Amino acid sequence: MTWIIIAVVVAVVLILAFIYNSLVRLNQQASEAWSDITVQLKRRADLIPNLVSTVQGYAKHEKSIFEDVTKARADTLSAQSPAEAAKAEGDFQKTMKSLFAVAENYPDLKASQNFQELQAELTDTEDKIQASRRFYNGVVRDFNTKRKTFPTNIFASLLGFRQDKEFFEVAGAESASIQNPVDVKF
Repeated sequence: MTWIIIAVVVAVVLILAFIYNSLVRLNQQASEAWSDITVQLKRRADLIPNLVSTVQGYAKHEKSIFEDVTKARADTLSAQSPAEAAKAEGDFQKTMKSLFAVAENYPDLKASQNFQELQAELTDTEDKIQASRRFYNGVVRDFNTKRKTFPTNIFASLLGFRQDKEFFEVAGAESASIQNPVDVKF
């Protein structure tokens, strides 16, 4: 009889260890994926001052757009959570559309080698942000699903995993890109 009790206790401990380790692994993957997003957002933010100064050289009277881009860049860099980053990302995308709309009015700017190189870097970075975002959201989905499924849901809060992770969803990004694709090629 004592062997049965010992076997049950060992089985429960092993199950708890497996649940705990899988939640820790997914939690760490989500943290790493979020870090990848912030790296790409920083990379893009580092490109913006050069892009703004290049456009400013051609469009000196468009001051409000440059101020908006600068503010959106600062908001993106200061975002701490996926929700803050998603809001900043939406605002940033709007201001970049305005900046590229201004650039449309200056054929010499569109032909500038510096502008074209910055645009190519920005496009590459946007692709990396989207890939990082998809990976992050996939890990968050896996973590949240694992935390809510049986038997993990019974033990998750006892093991310190009480909350779902936030998805990084930019409001209107998917629907806007489907309806009106952003074209940054000049």
